Amino acid sequence: MIKHVVLFKLKEFNSPIEKQNKMKQIQMGLTCLKAIIPEILSIEVGLNTNPKEKFDIALTTTHKSMEDLAIYANHPKHLDISKIIREVLEDRSCVDFEF
Repeated sequence: MIKHVVLFKLKEFNSPIEKQNKMKQIQMGLTCLKAIIPEILSIEVGLNTNPKEKFDIALTTTHKSMEDLAIYANHPKHLDISKIIREVLEDRSCVDFEF
């Protein structure tokens, strides 16, 4: 089993409401992928509530194998939400591990 963990830091927005709306859009877009991509065994998307921390969004997914993770990563619907994220992304950190 593979756990895919990603942290996203978004660029500055004109207002906190605008940033929150974009974060919710990203959260919903990622969460909906579970119903579309069978290689996702589980998915969680959390929005940071601690203003002292650097990252804004945490994503975890689980997959049977690295091959299934690659299928997820290259799926057209995942690429669609990735494009939305990249438009507002300042920084990203990722780790994939077996468990």
